[in-house]
Amino acid sequence: MKFLDRDDAFFAAPWRRWVTVLATGLWAVVELATGNPGWAVLFGAASAYAAWEFFLRRKP
Repeated sequence: MKFLDRDDAFFAAPWRRWVTVLATGLWAVVELATGNPGWAVLFGAASAYAAWEFFLRRKP
């Protein structure tokens, strides 16, 4: 089982993919602004991984 499965029916709609990437990225900015760099790195990495998985990685 993958952490984020882009072939899952839930992520079939493109807006759900965008919301996943943008929500985690926005939360990383909020955490950084409130002085929590550890959580900012964690959510920033989650956003980057989601962007990689949904938009940048090619299908085999």
